[in-house]
Amino acid sequence: MLDLRPTMLVIGILLTTLGVAMLLPALIDLQDNHAEWVVFTASSAFTLFVGMCLTMATWGRTGNLNIRQAIILTTVSWVAMAGFAAIPLAWSRLDLSYTDAFFEAMSGLTTTGSTILTNLDDAPRGILLWRALLQWLGGIGIIVMAIAVLPMLQIGGMQLFRMESSDTSEKILPRATQIAGSITIVYVAITVLSIFAYVFAGMGMFDAIAHSMATIATGGFSTYDASMSKFDSAAIDSVTIVFMIAGSLPFVLFLQALRGDPKALWQDSQVRFFLFLNAIFVATVFFYLVNVNAFEVPKAFRLAAFNVVSVITGTGYATADYGTWGPFAQVFFFAMMFIGGCAGSASCGIKAFRIQIIFENVKVHLKHTIFPHGVFSVRFNNRPLPDNVSASVMSFLFLYFLCFGILAIALNLTGLDNLTALSAAASAMANVGPGLGPVLGPSGTYAEISDTAKWLLSFGMLLGRLELLTVLVMFTPAFWQE
Repeated sequence: MLDLRPTMLVIGILLTTLGVAMLLPALIDLQDNHAEWVVFTASSAFTLFVGMCLTMATWGRTGNLNIRQAIILTTVSWVAMAGFAAIPLAWSRLDLSYTDAFFEAMSGLTTTGSTILTNLDDAPRGILLWRALLQWLGGIGIIVMAIAVLPMLQIGGMQLFRMESSDTSEKILPRATQIAGSITIVYVAITVLSIFAYVFAGMGMFDAIAHSMATIATGGFSTYDASMSKFDSAAIDSVTIVFMIAGSLPFVLFLQALRGDPKALWQDSQVRFFLFLNAIFVATVFFYLVNVNAFEVPKAFRLAAFNVVSVITGTGYATADYGTWGPFAQVFFFAMMFIGGCAGSASCGIKAFRIQIIFENVKVHLKHTIFPHGVFSVRFNNRPLPDNVSASVMSFLFLYFLCFGILAIALNLTGLDNLTALSAAASAMANVGPGLGPVLGPSGTYAEISDTAKWLLSFGMLLGRLELLTVLVMFTPAFWQE
């Protein structure tokens, strides 16, 4: 029999944490004398009850997690958290169906940033804070999972980032606890630094707190319908760019830098490659805006830098509707949606290290073509790369685009046009947020699409966030056999 007690214990602890977090927006609404505080308080009580029951029922009766339990925990915890996080949204006066509430909650926890809400400018502050909190919690959750769980599961080449003391699956719970403690301190510190930077740049305190949590998590939920264009500030744009990039870098390297190795970030080839990609794409869009759309140089650079970094990192903030910049911009931004940040960051997408490995494999094949009898090896971070890592990356990419194609076709069958279906599928899989076109572009929302499409996109967000195989393997009969 599969022992689910370790899984239920962790899910109980997570739900208890989520229930406590619901009290924060309740306090904000109570301070504003808004009736929504009752909704958050009731949601908190219900979530705490379920979470504490699961925790007490399994406390002290758990063994070590094996690989199958780790996979179940990873997938089920994300679904359970989204299911309970949707409760205050569904019970609120926003008049949302549970489908809409679940979509918004899943979008928040997976740091996607797609939204069905409108009139955010007039929404209760508790709701706005809750959306930001979901993204912030989802960001730290995915960082811990990417460091503690995915390397053990050897999914998509993530075994490259296996920690020396996490070689055995039995150590996953203590390792996760240690990692969570250290990473959370760094995560909170960068968030606080971001809040001060936003306030210094001219943003109000509440907006600074909400946007900082969403920026560090590369989530993109804003407190305004117009997103960051509401502020129209070069200083705020600059702060956002810096912290979107910070959220897309490996947090383990931040730890190493704080422990006396400040060169750790720059010495990592993945970080250098990621920054190089951002620079190249910003320059490309900048020259396009100046030479084709006749934008003034300062405006073109500001728009290119902000929106390119936002899309590559999967944050999804916008200061302009880049879908109106012409066909080239649409295709270019569509392609950038898939890239994502670095492994071990809050960002999603294919990840920079996988693109590096593809390029390295291409280089080796080209060398073999020129020198058939030569001996060449694929290298990553100046070390030879095991063959199983390259195979894992290639398999992951094939499955990634297969799932993207299936999701896009399924969305098309729900009645969405081709551009909307393709960009929505890409945005969900890469956890970017906005899509392309008049419906789902940076100036639109997901409110008008069908419930079927929302459930499909919710599943797509989960797939992209949890690296595909973590979810899909649970649908195979062999996974449940002893």
